[in-house]
Amino acid sequence: MAKLYFRFGTVGSAKTLNLLAVAHNYRQQGKRVSILKPRLDSRFGANAVRSRAGLEKEADLLVDPNTVLDPQLFEGLSCILLDEAQFVSAAVIDQLRGITLSMNIPVICYGLRTDFRGQLFPGAQRLFELADTLEEVKTTCAYCNRKAIFNLKHVNGVATVEGPSVDLGAEEKYYPACFSCYAEQLRAAKQPLLLKAVGA
Repeated sequence: MAKLYFRFGTVGSAKTLNLLAVAHNYRQQGKRVSILKPRLDSRFGANAVRSRAGLEKEADLLVDPNTVLDPQLFEGLSCILLDEAQFVSAAVIDQLRGITLSMNIPVICYGLRTDFRGQLFPGAQRLFELADTLEEVKTTCAYCNRKAIFNLKHVNGVATVEGPSVDLGAEEKYYPACFSCYAEQLRAAKQPLLLKAVGA
């Protein structure tokens, strides 16, 4: 049986760049791949899958929360690649898991683990529950040299935990941060650190 992979990281960790490189490598070998993305991610255009490094490809399929995947679309593929997996519903993740079994096609999903409050996105949660392989795509904190694990949101240059969980933006709004810098930025902005631990 083919595997379901979840490659997760913070903003700015080159997840989409990695996806595009994998797609290029398959195609360079004459193999067919399909690139999927959630329809709601329209930051760079309706069908564009673009990395912050500037590389770009068109998505082959846009998915909505209630999308029913047609197996015929995936006949003859060597791999399915999903960008921004955190925005995909658990139901779509379940279908992709099924495709690895019924069609023996590997599925590699790229996305964020948590939102700017440090809470799991539903798509990411389902991938943590179902994926055969979990791989962290690492980058450093925007404020120090430690590993980034949080996505820090800024509004008008000030850190915040306000607003909806799904709030599209790029480097003008979100920054990779280690826990210490994440907490310090929120303290400086007089924003609550949303933890239940004693002393948080």
